[in-house]
Formats: sequence, C-alpha cells, structure tokens
Amino acid sequence: MRTARSAVPALVLLALLVVGAGPAQAQQQAAPAPRITLDEAKTAMDAAEAAARANGWNLAFVITDADGVPIYLRRMEGVPTRNYEVAMNKVNTVITAQMHTVDYAAAVEAGEIEAIEGALTYEGGLLLRRDGQVLGAFSASGARGSEDAEAVLAGMAAIGISP
Repeated sequence: MRTARSAVPALVLLALLVVGAGPAQAQQQAAPAPRITLDEAKTAMDAAEAAARANGWNLAFVITDADGVPIYLRRMEGVPTRNYEVAMNKVNTVITAQMHTVDYAAAVEAGEIEAIEGALTYEGGLLLRRDGQVLGAFSASGARGSEDAEAVLAGMAAIGISP
C-alpha cells in the first residue's frame, strides 16, 4: 500500500510534465516568421542607391522586417535627418496598413479604410512580399514620391521581389 501511495505524487508530476511539454514543444517547433535576410537587404539597398545616384537623387532608405523593426538603413550624403524620419514613417504606414503607401492613400481618399493616425500618404513606401507572405517593408524619402518609389522598386527587383 505504501508503494502505491508514494507512486501517486510521482505519477501526478509525470502527468504535469507531459501535459506541460506539449505547448513548449510546439513553440520550439514553430517555424520562424519569414523575413528578408540581411544579405537581401544589403543587395536591395545597393541597387536602390545606385538607381538614386543615376538619377541625381539623394535619399534616405529604410528596410524593415514584418514587424516594422529596421534591418538596414542608409542615408546618402547630404540627406537631412527629416528624410530618414519620413522614410521610417512610410514603413510604419506600410506595416500598419499592410499595403503600399500609394495604395493606402488611394484607399483612404476613396473612403474604403479609415486613416491611421500619423500615417503618410506619400509614394515610396512598399510592402515586401514573397509567396504571398509579408517579409517587411522598404521605403525611401528625399525626392518626389514617385522617384522615391522608383528607387525602392529598383532595389526590390534586385532581390526578385515585385510589388
């Protein structure tokens, strides 16, 4: 009888460990969220800067992950700090709205969605997607919105991502 009684706490402990291991084990096995790699970000940034230089634009660039955390940023020579701030605001808009800034602007103007507080409607902020999954955002600031977008598109093309 003593053996059976002393075995009960051990069995309860074992059961708790087995049940508790399920969620922890599932967390360990969950695949990480897809994101753009640092090497891809560098390649995209170099291509975007080359496009900007070829056109005489001095830009600030930001590439973030899907949570809006910067992976890579670059501010070309002579670009005011304000352009970096605008580029960051563009990627924040893109990540929050889950659409390119130009599409966000059109949707707000058409009354299809409500405006996001503090969001920018300037062109040049683009969502990075691969196989339908959001990897992050890429933006530029310092020229006209369409020119910012042109530089970003050149960077995206360099890593095989289309808008």
